[in-house]
Amino acid sequence: MDANVVLFDMDGVLVDSEQYWHAFEDDWVFAEAIESGDPAHEEITGMSFREIYDYLDAEYGTTVTKDEFVEAYNENAVDLYGEKVVLMDGAEELFSDLRAAGKQVAIVSSAPQDWISTVRERFDLDPLDLVLSADDIDKPGKPEPHIYEAAAKELGVEPEDCVVVEDSVNGIEAAVRSGAYTIAYRGDQNAELDLSRADEIVNGPEALRAALLGEK
Repeated sequence: MDANVVLFDMDGVLVDSEQYWHAFEDDWVFAEAIESGDPAHEEITGMSFREIYDYLDAEYGTTVTKDEFVEAYNENAVDLYGEKVVLMDGAEELFSDLRAAGKQVAIVSSAPQDWISTVRERFDLDPLDLVLSADDIDKPGKPEPHIYEAAAKELGVEPEDCVVVEDSVNGIEAAVRSGAYTIAYRGDQNAELDLSRADEIVNGPEALRAALLGEK
């Protein structure tokens, strides 16, 4: 792996938000907002919440409008990102050391820019070479590869010149299909999932740092 661009997913990698989103899905999305069925979290994790609505509506039927669905997600996000989530151990130092090694560092996320901004400001993650949201591209989001292709183009490189750090099945699929070298970041939220589509699987922050900086 010899790439000078590192693209980080946010949810489930930089912050431990997936546990809170899964609870929200169990308590409201799957319990009240769909007509029938028993979706698995991995079906929708990694998607933008607008595309989550479209997917659930097509597969299970919905009991709320898209506007109501979007409002519920936005309301939940305020406390989730503003108060609840914790930053990945060593993230600030990792970003700094990647920059010192001459690498470009970006956040590429299905989350809206205002959610990403809350995390950036709360944990002082700037400067970044790029912050790209699924809302910024006029194409389908993860698991389609377009967001990672767009990120590479914005940074003036090919996807093959990028390393992507992802935790979700949909995100990993998007990164792999773009042609980027894909590192699956395993934590409690995805401990049981098959992440084998990735080029490499790391367990926790220290293993991720070693993979990205070539440390033993």
